Amino acid sequence: MSDTTYTDRSGLMRTFGRDGLLQILLIANTFIMIAPIVIMVFSAFKPSMAIFRQPFAIPDFTDLSNFEAIWTETHFVRYFFNSLLITGSSILAILVLGSMAAYALGRYNFRGSSFLLLFFLAGLTLPLKLAVIPLFVLMRKMGLLDSQLSLILIYIAMGLPSTVFIMTGFIRSLPGELEDAARMDGATEARIMWSVMLPLARPAMVIAAIHNLVPIWNDFFFPLIFIQNDLLKTLPQGLTSFMGEYTTNWGVLFAGLTFAAAPITLLYIILSRQFINGMTSGAIK
Repeated sequence: MSDTTYTDRSGLMRTFGRDGLLQILLIANTFIMIAPIVIMVFSAFKPSMAIFRQPFAIPDFTDLSNFEAIWTETHFVRYFFNSLLITGSSILAILVLGSMAAYALGRYNFRGSSFLLLFFLAGLTLPLKLAVIPLFVLMRKMGLLDSQLSLILIYIAMGLPSTVFIMTGFIRSLPGELEDAARMDGATEARIMWSVMLPLARPAMVIAAIHNLVPIWNDFFFPLIFIQNDLLKTLPQGLTSFMGEYTTNWGVLFAGLTFAAAPITLLYIILSRQFINGMTSGAIK
């Protein structure tokens, strides 16, 4: 038995080689990763019964009844813009505050800078969901329950540690001669930061944005705790309203999931070059 197995493995290795086997594994992994997305898109063009009877069949792509239903018969548009507002505001605040903190920690030596950096890094080890009860009490005392501002503040606190960690290391790697040249030209410290250093740190900002964008856009836990008004719900929370107690229109639900996944997928494709440049910027010196 062991001889047969050894012979088969040797044959595969001899036929395809190590690189060939690795490519086969990567292609198989690609199909496994893409399969759920393809099934979700196909199901968005089918009625509920066809989804269960023929889940892998190619649908009639001219049948847009599910997409028409989700736009005209539900609050999907409001859920979509609520998610867009909360995610956009959170990411903007995370990048502005995170880049300012990272620039100060990465380019200036002052008393307590190491402690401040460790304080931010400690946030990476603390799952914010464990603090949901103190957060709930705090938001109630601040009068922010059932408010989108409560989610934005929580997401900012959740995203700052990773953003400061990513951008501090990147900013420290930038040459200091650029700052010296700008100072000799009379630029202020704020002008040096916004006009000279941050444009160079754009790959790190893209990495930090994508790193925080996906969990914020897909978050279901915090909206479920802090938002009760149906008109203030986000997409992940609002999509659950399409699932009834006894019946569910699966076609409409999959159409909503397709719409919800589209913005993040398109944004990732558009920013993929910046993302890869940021990931490999320190690989070659």
